[in-house]
Amino acid sequence: MSDTQTQLEIDREKGNFRYDVDYEFDAGTGLTEATIDYICDVKDEPDWIREFRKDALKKFLAKPMPTHWASHDLDNIVFDNIRYYLAQGRTPKRSWDEVPEDVKRTFERLGIPEQERKFLAGVEAQFDSEAAYSNIKEAVGKQGVIFVGSTDGLKDHPEIFRKWFGKVIPTGDNKFSALNSAVFSGGSFIYVPPGVKVSHPLQAYFRINAENFGQFERTLIIADEGAEVTYMEGCTAPKFDTATLHSAVVELVALKGAKIQYITVQNWSNNVFNLVTKRGLAMEDAEIKWIDCNIGSRLTMKYPGVVMKGARARGEVISIALAGDGQHQDTGAKMIHAADDTTSNIVSKSISVGTGRATYRGLVHVPKHLKGCKNNTECDALLINQSSRTDTYPAITVRGTGNACQHEASVSQVSAEQIFYMQQRGLTEGQAMSLSVNGFVNDLVRQFPMEYSVELKRLIDLEMEGSVG
Repeated sequence: MSDTQTQLEIDREKGNFRYDVDYEFDAGTGLTEATIDYICDVKDEPDWIREFRKDALKKFLAKPMPTHWASHDLDNIVFDNIRYYLAQGRTPKRSWDEVPEDVKRTFERLGIPEQERKFLAGVEAQFDSEAAYSNIKEAVGKQGVIFVGSTDGLKDHPEIFRKWFGKVIPTGDNKFSALNSAVFSGGSFIYVPPGVKVSHPLQAYFRINAENFGQFERTLIIADEGAEVTYMEGCTAPKFDTATLHSAVVELVALKGAKIQYITVQNWSNNVFNLVTKRGLAMEDAEIKWIDCNIGSRLTMKYPGVVMKGARARGEVISIALAGDGQHQDTGAKMIHAADDTTSNIVSKSISVGTGRATYRGLVHVPKHLKGCKNNTECDALLINQSSRTDTYPAITVRGTGNACQHEASVSQVSAEQIFYMQQRGLTEGQAMSLSVNGFVNDLVRQFPMEYSVELKRLIDLEMEGSVG
């Protein structure tokens, strides 16, 4: 195994550590207009953002909790007990040496400085509410690429930021997008100028350190005409006994002929409620691709979507979900065709271990006035134990003539004979199980960048070690 691979492998408890931090800014628990005023004052935000936040708070309070899907788990979220803003300071550090020692220790444990030097064009490291470390390599900066935190984006680049902010995902889209719009902090703002192709991935890490904390990053990525960019995010949290909430909003805008690829590998601890809204807008001849891997969390509800607004636009979602004991991965995709000759592709693979539950929930919509639209949907589920569960809820609506759609779904169980056969060749039961699962997802894992595919396979190995017996 190469040194690079050795460095990138993680131990079983990689994300399960925390440090005591003295926070300079703490909005306390509960959510009122006073909370929003505190956040706006600390961040020195313009009046239009304060109004935006307060309007979002009204929408959040007016919307009921979802009464379907995984709603019984959502009853465990007590909004009045959550801390909505925690930060050590206002300004992200531009050099690693300037980062406070306690925050630096956290990110060094996660290997970020090393990974940045080896692979990344830029990195944004978010610790609780704010970016602790923000840097972009000189070559990318010379290309005119903007890669900053969302706070800096709305302050320093309002002419670009404000045009698209909240336009792909309206505040009132759902209760949790409204919550994010009220208290968002951190996240990334990226703008790639026309024709610029960013040759290396830009990356962000989001880490929850505090107990009873809600992390609400807001990310906006705009690829101008003919531009191309890949963005990768990793997420970890230590294990606490109390519930922790992560509710992000991610908006992507691919203008004419642009390409955006957005890659997520999350490894939240099993007390995190991960309730995320992600959507992209693809204009004429543009392409948006989500590659999404969900491991960990108590409950994940995440359905990345693409609205194909321009002719010949393309949308794709590739997703892997692994649900362990007591976990529910409620994931899927949304594809909205809004122009002729648009193409969408959904490939979803889930693994349920122990009492874990995986749910695929998909939406494909092609209205009757369109022509030449194509969709392909594939959902494959693997059950590891007798107590594992999987559900598939595809909602595919294709109207009119001249449009094509195909859907395939399968559910399978790890074969006892196959495991027995591998054990006869000297593998332990856990190794045999891991080999089966990695084989099941291998065609998708190959689409991940090298450092993430190594980490993902290792995470699967660790999950499988604890699944047997």
